[in-house]
Amino acid sequence: MARMSRGRRNQQPDDGLTEKVININRVAKVVKGGRRFSFSAIVVVGDGEGKVGVGFGKANEVPEAIRKASTKARANMFQTAIVDGTVPHKQVGHFGAGRVLLLPAAPGTGVIAGPSVRAILDATGYRNVLTKCLGSNNPHNVVRATLKALHLLETPEQYAVRVGKGVDEVNSNYVVGEAHWSSQQ
Repeated sequence: MARMSRGRRNQQPDDGLTEKVININRVAKVVKGGRRFSFSAIVVVGDGEGKVGVGFGKANEVPEAIRKASTKARANMFQTAIVDGTVPHKQVGHFGAGRVLLLPAAPGTGVIAGPSVRAILDATGYRNVLTKCLGSNNPHNVVRATLKALHLLETPEQYAVRVGKGVDEVNSNYVVGEAHWSSQQ
């Protein structure tokens, strides 16, 4: 008879990524014999240097839902822009009825955000950001709106390439702590 190894099965690889559970939701399905419960989980995974991913998993047990969400989050990782530990410019992300406003902050401010947005920004590696959730506060909508806002962020170099100007010309218009590079954005 084969012997089971002691220790955790299905361990995540030690790849240096931080993993945080944002939300766990219990769902009840009413059947003939009573209620049947299942669980859904939202998990964020990040490297602390601008790479982040979020996953959503469903299962009949909490650990399995978290494992599925973590696997999906690792598969959905993307790179975002970080300038001096903050977001490079003001950005609003929309998803459903939820909107998330991200604002650059001065050094020493910290991450001022609700729990869902804070988990994403901490995993990404932001140290100084001001945020505000507008509209819906449903964790699903807030997480997706935050991801859309992070997707839309661009560094001054990326902005210069997009508008066809030199980086020096763009940086001369960039004001530290303001939410824009120039009036033409």
